[in-house]
Order: sequence, then C-alpha cells, then structure tokens
Amino acid sequence: MEMEVLRPSGAGPTPPTETEPAPPRWWQRRELRRKILIGAVVIWAVALTGFVVFRGNGGTPAQALPSPSPSASDAPLTVPEVYQALRPSVVSITASGSGAGTDTGTGVIVNADGTVLTAFHVVEGAKTISLSYADGTESAAAIASSSKAQDIATLTPEKLPETLVPATLGGGAAIGDDVVAIGNPLGLTATTTSGVVSGLERTLNRDEGGAIAGLIQFDAAVNPGSSGGPLINDQGQVVGIVIALANPTDAGTFIGIGFAVPIGTALGAGEGDGQNPPL
Repeated sequence: MEMEVLRPSGAGPTPPTETEPAPPRWWQRRELRRKILIGAVVIWAVALTGFVVFRGNGGTPAQALPSPSPSASDAPLTVPEVYQALRPSVVSITASGSGAGTDTGTGVIVNADGTVLTAFHVVEGAKTISLSYADGTESAAAIASSSKAQDIATLTPEKLPETLVPATLGGGAAIGDDVVAIGNPLGLTATTTSGVVSGLERTLNRDEGGAIAGLIQFDAAVNPGSSGGPLINDQGQVVGIVIALANPTDAGTFIGIGFAVPIGTALGAGEGDGQNPPL
C-alpha cells in the first residue's frame, strides 16, 4: 500500500533535496582575505580608542581645549569706553553768590533719585547753584549734605534730565591701577584724562578746614574746574571724588599730582562695593 505524506492544503508535492555545489577556490580565497581585513580594521579601531582614552585621562592631549574667554564685565575698559559709560552721569556745576563770586566745578550723579556728589569747596557759601547735564538739561540745586572736613557735598536737583544715568560706585583703589578723570577744567566741558593711582593714604594740608587724610594720589591731569568730578577705574566704577591738585607755585596748574577722596569716605560708609548705597 502506498503512503502519502500529509501536506498543508494547496501545497504541491515535496521537491527532492539537492546538494548545492561548493564555490570555486578563488571565491573562497577572496572571502578569507575580506574577513582578515575586517578583523584588522576592528582591532585598529579598538586600539585607537584606547589610545585616545589614555591620552585624555593622564597623557598629554594632542591639542588643548581652549579656555573660556573672560566675560565682558571682567575685561578692563578702554578710556573711550569709560568715557562713554560715565559721561551721562557727569554734570557741570556753577555756584554763584559766594565770597569768591562765581565758581565752577564738576559733579557726578550717584543715586537713582538724582543726588549729585561733588567737592564742598565748589558750592561753599553759594546762594545759587546750577547744574548742567550731559543732554543739555539745566536745573537749580540745593546742598543736601556737606562735610567741610572731607571737602564733600551732596546736591539735590530741582529737575532731572529725561534720561537719568547714575554712576556705578566702586571699591578701593590700588597703587598702579588705571584711572580716568572726567571734569570741566577751566570751563572745558567733559574733559577726559587718564593715568594711574600714584599713591594712597596721602594727606593734604589746607589753609582752612584742616588737613584731609586718606586721599588717593593720581596722575591723570586735572585743573581748576575739575573739582568734584569722578575718578574712575578700568571697570567703569567711581573710586574717588577729585578735590585738589598739588602745585608749589601760584600758577595753579597741574604738575602731575592730583588728589581724590575715596568713594567710601565720600559716602561716609567705608569702602564702596560696586553698588550704589543710599545717600
């Protein structure tokens, strides 16, 4: 009796099994070379990875990664940049009615309420005080506080400019620091000079009011009319208020030695910290 193998419905008869012929020898040799080449590439890649890992974890790197550049706030400003930053905060002062007639000087806006810091001798005894801002706005002002001992005064203006720009107040100065002075010497508005801090803790002897100790000595050029103006560091911060120049003659011209009251002393609160304290 013949037996029939069961198949899925619709399937035809099972074809006979055939043995595939072996590939030719040249094909086998090519396949062997290909496998050897692939293996070599894999070994090379693994070795290179290990080399890179080793170099990155103790070896000397082939190329050092660049260090991040300092932020703009940390980079020293150029003299033109200091001028552009501080010019809107500097005012020209005209004081009239004092025993000396009309006196001119400089002041700097140090608070968001418009308070102006200046040298006391600029406004001492004045009946009228007038301020001229960088944008041309003019305003009367009154003395809010004063210290003859430190030659410092604050003024309250009656009118503010359309855009009010208080200066940033800095900390202590160090010998050799770059500084910029902005003022109105001899009536020359917004004159800008630069130099360095030449000395600290200097004492200025005056004919009236006694000596002033703890002053910053600097060599940025200042002349009559510069009094009350800001002395500024290379971060654009006011570190002092200009009050005097040294001159052994009666000419009253600059010979390379100016003096400024440190900003902390001017505010009566020790060294500044880069913020604008209330006045």
